[in-house]
Amino acid sequence: MKFLSAPWRWEFIRRKAKDGRCLFCRALEEIERDSLVCFRGRNFFVLLNKYPYATGHLMVAPCAHLSSPFQMAAADLGEMWELTRRAMAILQEKFHPDGFNIGMNIGRAAGAGVEDHFHQHVVPRWHGDANFMATVGRTKVMSYDLEAVRTALRTAFAT
Repeated sequence: MKFLSAPWRWEFIRRKAKDGRCLFCRALEEIERDSLVCFRGRNFFVLLNKYPYATGHLMVAPCAHLSSPFQMAAADLGEMWELTRRAMAILQEKFHPDGFNIGMNIGRAAGAGVEDHFHQHVVPRWHGDANFMATVGRTKVMSYDLEAVRTALRTAFAT
């Protein structure tokens, strides 16, 4: 079996603040400053992935620092799914993807890059968007500027 890697993402994924906080906890606290948070709900928030697989790649994460959805009440998880549905609707309206990948990686064995703060990925997809540029050429082809995407999504979530 051959493996392709994207090592430049590892530093960001494993980086923690000096006080040990994870990237999701930091993003939530920095919501008004340099954060990629698009919306904060009661128990969950939505933020852009700094190193997206596709333009508009969002994540829905709990405000609490939890490693698994098993640590939350089932009733509270409904908000995660509602925000996932809302994120898809906003991405559909703003960027017109042809489909979506939705999912979570819980635990290291499942591929979780951040295994101590669970989150759900919402990845818009377009026909023909898969390529090896990011892996082989260390180059990502993005259709939109991350700041422009953040502004459009924050505005849409605010309405």
